[in-house]
Amino acid sequence: MKEYKLTESEEKFAELIWQNESIGSGDLVKLCEKEMNWKKSTTYTVLKKLCEKGLFQNENAVVSSLITKDEYYAKQSIRFVEDTFGGSLPKFLTAFIGGKILSKHQAEELKRLIDEHKEV
Repeated sequence: MKEYKLTESEEKFAELIWQNESIGSGDLVKLCEKEMNWKKSTTYTVLKKLCEKGLFQNENAVVSSLITKDEYYAKQSIRFVEDTFGGSLPKFLTAFIGGKILSKHQAEELKRLIDEHKEV
């Protein structure tokens, strides 16, 4: 699995692209100036870096994603569970629930997800 470690500002920049794609690179520069107070050079430097990481592409001055927002955050969640809980989903869930009471609906949804993803 490819690692996508982004800084806070890179993640905000990625969010702008995901919310506005496919977006012309000139429009992206204007958006970043307005939303992040970035200069044109900063926008292009960060865009180049995220293109090299495989998240986005800039083809014919049109920026689009190579990985969806949901795919990105799913990979971040997996990495968090691996790094923090040794990859143990039960340990993560135990810590996440932490004494809270699940509603009947939440418990049924968890059971359904487990059934859908368990080995046969």
